[in-house]
Amino acid sequence: MILPSCYSLTPLFFISLLAANHLLLAQEKPAPFTIEELVTQALESNPELQFYEAEIASAKAGRREAGRLGNPELDFDFGRKRSTGADFRSEGVAYAVALAQPLEWPGRIGLRKAIADGEIDLAELGLKRFKYALAGQVRQLAFRVSIAQEKAAVARDVAGRFNAVKDVLLQREVGGIAPHLEIKVIDAATMTMEKESLEAAVEVQMALLELNQLMGRSAVSPLVVARAKTDFPDMPEVARLMELAVERNYEMQVLRAELAQQGFRVSLAKNERYPTIKVGPYVSREEAGEVESEAGIGFSLELPIFRNGKAKVSQAQAREAQAEATINAAARRLEREVASAALVYLNSRKQLQGWPAERIDALQDSAQSADRHYRLGAVPVATYIELQEKYLEALEAVNDVKADALEAWLTIEQLTGATPEFD
Repeated sequence: MILPSCYSLTPLFFISLLAANHLLLAQEKPAPFTIEELVTQALESNPELQFYEAEIASAKAGRREAGRLGNPELDFDFGRKRSTGADFRSEGVAYAVALAQPLEWPGRIGLRKAIADGEIDLAELGLKRFKYALAGQVRQLAFRVSIAQEKAAVARDVAGRFNAVKDVLLQREVGGIAPHLEIKVIDAATMTMEKESLEAAVEVQMALLELNQLMGRSAVSPLVVARAKTDFPDMPEVARLMELAVERNYEMQVLRAELAQQGFRVSLAKNERYPTIKVGPYVSREEAGEVESEAGIGFSLELPIFRNGKAKVSQAQAREAQAEATINAAARRLEREVASAALVYLNSRKQLQGWPAERIDALQDSAQSADRHYRLGAVPVATYIELQEKYLEALEAVNDVKADALEAWLTIEQLTGATPEFD
């Protein structure tokens, strides 16, 4: 399986990309896509799908070729014959024609067909694995885009509050150094929030670059991801997940198919130790004084003297042993990866259960309330600014933990090859 990688891009490119995207957003105002809509479009339009489809077509063509007999061989000799004796001398034409059909040893064509059928299965497994991985990658990217969009919006909102408060303070005619210092503190906090907003916007654009590519769209195509409610259900026991990984994981299915293929190749190598027989009619004619004609059926075969096929059999058996060892190593690695992803998911889910949505809503209300009370002089500037910053940090912490939980969940899905319900 091969997924697209990001190119090395300069900061100037991202600045121009941000400007172009904001311009497109202002002009087109695209409707937001749900995450599942993005997955559907990626599965329909991703350009790499053509590679796997062509691989399947190639394997099917190889299957048709594997079931055919070898082409017949035509042998034609032409020359002149001279006959001499004590009292005669004669010269004339001589030629011979032979047609031979190679006949495979019994069972050899069947083994080649089985190997070709296995190649088709491997190609189809490769397509399924790619689609499964593509869907997971799109979901993860889309979720990160949505939370980055939310972070940028909140940072812009907080920066807007700071600017509004600063404008109010500048309109007041107050004396003393303290009000002027408060204005500078708020101005510095505004710059920090604007920086947070810009970084979140850049993060959005970097994710959109890859997301648009996965969907077969232009990298700078405008795209808005609708924020979907993300539920994190209970997870089966780790031991059950490990069983599913060994049983259903696409990599394990490919390795088992390759092991079966290698078993057929061992049988084919043993079968190929027996020679191919060539049988067919022949005709020869010589004209030198008198005419001599001959017709019959001939056959030929290779004598396995110098190359008896033992080395090829040993090589195929060694490849089969390697395939078995690879499966065992992959099973152990999958179990470790499942346990690691399950640990991250369980800890993230436990943390999120201790952070209900009401806590973030309360922080948001407090930030808005602090803005009103600061303007009335009831809240000091330090408390006001810290509350706005902590609200943004808390929102970012919750979103980061949600992203980690979602990534772990998708990783478990990929490793187990199971649906979200783990049926």
